Amino acid sequence: MGFGMALAQNPDAMDVFAGLTEAQRRQVVEKTGRIRSKEEMRSYVDSLVDPGWQP
Repeated sequence: MGFGMALAQNPDAMDVFAGLTEAQRRQVVEKTGRIRSKEEMRSYVDSLVDPGWQP
């Protein structure tokens, strides 16, 4: 599963992502390059809404 698809399935994470600066969004997307399964991708996207998450 790609990042965009995982993001589309989590509206709260999509809102967080949309509120990031361009540089922060780039950092988030760069980290997806190391993800190898759809479960990992879903978990990564879900983590965007965790209160302690840092870009």
